[in-house]
Amino acid sequence: MATIRATCHTCGDVELTTTDVSVWVNAIDHKGTYSFECPECRATVVKPAEPRTIDLLLASGVAYELSVPACDSTGATSVDGPISREELIGFQELLADDERVWAALESAESPPRDRG
Repeated sequence: MATIRATCHTCGDVELTTTDVSVWVNAIDHKGTYSFECPECRATVVKPAEPRTIDLLLASGVAYELSVPACDSTGATSVDGPISREELIGFQELLADDERVWAALESAESPPRDRG
C-alpha cells in the first residue's frame, strides 16, 4: 500500500495510506479536493487539488467520487435525469470505435472556443 504525505493545518506533515484519503472530482472541469483525518489530532482536513495531484492520488489507489454540478457556467442543467437505454447503446457504440473515442477525448481536453 502506498504511503501518502500530506499536511495538517495543526500538526504539519503527516503520513497516510491510500485508505486514509478520499478524493472528490468535478466531472465537468476536473478540479477537485482531497480530504483525510489527521492521524495525530483527528481533525478533518480538506484541501483543493490540481488535476495532477488528483491523478497521482488515483494512481496510488485512493478512492474517489465524481460530483456532477446541477448546472454549468451558462446556467444550463447538465444532468436531465437517468440515462436512457438509447444513451447507453450510443455510449457502447462509441466505446467500440477507437477513432471516435480518441476524437471525443481530444475535444474534451480542448479549451472551449469562442462562438461569438
